[in-house]
Order: sequence, then structure tokens, then C-alpha cells
Amino acid sequence: MSTVSETGVVDAVAKELFIGGKWTQAAGGRTFPVHDPATGEVLCEVADAAPEDGMAALDAAVAAQADWAAHPPRERGEILRASFEALMARQEELALLMTLEMGKPLAEARGEIAYAAEFFRWFAEEAVRIDGGYAVAPNGSGRFLVAKQPVGPSLLITPWNFPMAMGTRKIGPAVAAGCTMVIKPAAQTPLSMLALAQIMVDAGLPDGVLNVLTTTSSGAVMEPLIRDGRARKLSFTGSTAVGRKLLEQCSDKVLRTSMELGGNAPFLVFDDADIDAAVDGAMQAKMRNIGEACTAANRFYVQRGVADEFARRLTERMAALPIGRGTEDGVVVGPLIDQAAVEKVSGLVSDAASRGAEVLTGGSTVDGPGNFYRPTVLTGVPADARMADEEIFGPVAPISVFDTEEEALAAANNTEYGLVGYVYTNDLKRALRVCERIETGMVGLNQGIVSNPAAPFGGVKQSGLGREGGTVGIEEFLETKYIAVNL
Repeated sequence: MSTVSETGVVDAVAKELFIGGKWTQAAGGRTFPVHDPATGEVLCEVADAAPEDGMAALDAAVAAQADWAAHPPRERGEILRASFEALMARQEELALLMTLEMGKPLAEARGEIAYAAEFFRWFAEEAVRIDGGYAVAPNGSGRFLVAKQPVGPSLLITPWNFPMAMGTRKIGPAVAAGCTMVIKPAAQTPLSMLALAQIMVDAGLPDGVLNVLTTTSSGAVMEPLIRDGRARKLSFTGSTAVGRKLLEQCSDKVLRTSMELGGNAPFLVFDDADIDAAVDGAMQAKMRNIGEACTAANRFYVQRGVADEFARRLTERMAALPIGRGTEDGVVVGPLIDQAAVEKVSGLVSDAASRGAEVLTGGSTVDGPGNFYRPTVLTGVPADARMADEEIFGPVAPISVFDTEEEALAAANNTEYGLVGYVYTNDLKRALRVCERIETGMVGLNQGIVSNPAAPFGGVKQSGLGREGGTVGIEEFLETKYIAVNL
């Protein structure tokens, strides 16, 4: 159990909107409740923004853009560095706050705070490395100058599953590039973002650079901002279905977009793989964040020679995981975010079982309050099962068997998604062949976690556009300007 007071960390967070450097009530004084998914209890009420609040936030971002773009890159980086240090200094209380609103166990929440902070440290260093170019024209009569400039006011929309890290992954490069922002966190988990806003203010972020809208009316609040035309960038993390709608809205004013959307990650285990390492990697790739991650392994394809052994070992590991409220000592599996998530996971497992899949462990909810579902392993999952096509977003590992490399690749690529894939093999030639041919933006080769602030994160096909993190992450918030000089 954490020694930090649960009531204290919730009480310490501002519950209002943050617009133009001021905490302010929503229009009409509207609020909405934030629930603890482990108990169903209300943690607090926060401001519920209306469309006019959204427009006020955009006004503030637009008003601050010119000064912020001219702000020295070194100072922008120092604000990020100070924010990084504050996040790490307050890791314990911020982790508890996240566990209370999202449900993940404290150990994972602490890990997310450290991961989130790393985006600020990384982009603090990138802020002073924005460069351009100088070249002689091919005919020698002129010069080409290339400059990188901030894209301008940016709209950021973040999901509930990583409520701090998905914010810093977008805010970090925007701050480093010199863009002002309006950010809308998910209604299920607004407290982490509200706490982050205060941390950045305390680190010296000027008024109007970051504006935070908490709301239960996401479409009504954000669509007018997208269609307004003054914002020049949208960065969204969430479902592919919502991403498609946002792309349609962005087309009206031709906004720059970067989108990290759904996943359907294949996890391939070949018969020459280290099975111990493959099971360890499977536990990481499946059970990080209770399986509520776009990078979570969604489909396990195991070569026939090792399929039974892999399934047996994975079942033993999954069945032994302690379930409970994330604040309790030793808990590894916390609640899903809400009852709708439980119903979706239950429906997917029931569908697979009805089509012939065998449930080796789990396959049921947990009695009592909270949104709990038992860690589950299924074998013999047919290709027509819903979970072969749909993102599970829960602690369920469906296993299918393959015989040949071609068969494995065909199954892995048989999806509209392409965020990440996992490959376990000790054959170097096979590793290179499969990693090159698998249709994903990222591959974990003999490892179950790929996310790293210093590496480019993103997918292909309907898993998104653009990249976050790495040396390319800041480019999403920069425009390239070419200046022709006639000598």
C-alpha cells in the first residue's frame, strides 16, 4: 500500500479548466464525476467544458503563439527539463493519482511516470537541435536556404490508458518546436493531465502555451476548433474509428495531422525460439497495462512444434497473476477502465469459445465491485473469431498454430492494422526476413516491449499517420520553409 494519502493526491489537483494561464470554471459551472474503476466510487468532480470554453482555449493559444515561437530554444528546453525533474521528484504521488483514476497497479503507474518524464528529457535536448540547410543551386547562380519553423497552434487529444505519457509524448515536441497547444484528455482520466499542467506552469511555461480542456462532450468541443482554421495541427491518439472522423474534419482546413490509432499486434513464435524468453516477452506484450494498450499482443501465432509447450507455460503464468485494486501490495492485474470494457472483452471471449476455441484459464469476470476480468488464455482460436480482427484491450491471449513461415506472415498481415508486431526466433536470416515483411511500423525482435522515447513510435495502414518520439518526433510540429536566394 502506498504511504501517500489517496484523498490527499486527489484534493491537491485543480479541478477546473486551464485556459490562458488561469484555472477557470466551465461555462455554466458544469462538472462531471471521475470514478475509481476498482470500486466504482466517485473520486471527485472536474469541470465539464462547453464549446465556448473550447473557443476560449483556442483564442489563448493563438494569442500566445507568436511570442512562444520567438522564445529561445534553450529556454524552451529548460522548461521541459525542469518539468522532467518535477515529474520524477513527485513520481509516487502522481503514480497513486493515476492508479486511482485509471486502475493500473502502482508499480506500472510508477513506470509510466518515469516513461512520461523521459519524453520531456528527450525533447528538452531536441529543442536546441532544430536545424535547416544551406545549398548551392545546381546552376550555381543562387542559394537554397531551408528553415524549420513551428507549425503553429496545435490541438492534442489523448486517451485514458496512458494518461500521463500520452500527454508528454505530444506536449514535449510541441513545446520544443515552439507550438502553443489546446489539449483534451480523456474524460475517464483527466486528473493526471490537470496535475501535469500545474507542474509545467511551476516550471516556467508562459501563459497560453498549454491550455487544458476536460469535457464529456469531446466532439462538440473539439470539432469547432478543428474547423476554425486558426489551429494548424491535430495530434490524436485513440481508436481508428474516431481517427477517421477527425481526418474528415481536418480536411476542411487542411490541418497537419499525426495519429496513433488502433492495433492488432501479432506475436509470432517460431520453433527455434528461446521459449523462456518468448513466454517472458508474451507476458510483457500482453499484460502491460492490463492489456489495455494499442501495442498489446492481440494474436499469438505459435509454430506447431512448440505450441503446446508455449501454451502450457503461458497459461501457468497468466493463472498465477494476482488480481485486485491497483493500490494493494502485490497486485499485478487491476480493473479494466469501465463496465463497457468488461462487456467487450467478455463478448470477444464468448464469441471465440462458441466457434471452438478452448479456454485454458480465466474467461470470466470477478465477483464484487469494480471492472475486473480474469487473465485468460485460449487455444484453437479460429480465423473467423471476432478477436482475430478486433482489438481486445484486455487481459486475453488467443493462441493459434502455424506450420510455415509463409503461413505465419500471411496471418500476421491479414488485418487493416499495422502498429507493432513481435517476432521470436533465434535464426538470424529468418529474423531479418520476417521483420522486413511484417506490415507494421514497429517490430519487437525477441523482446516484448518496443516503446522508447528515443525511438520513433507509430504505425502503418489504419494504425495511424506520422511518428512520435525519436529524432523524427519533433518534425511533426515543424514546417519546412525554403528560401531562394539569387546571387
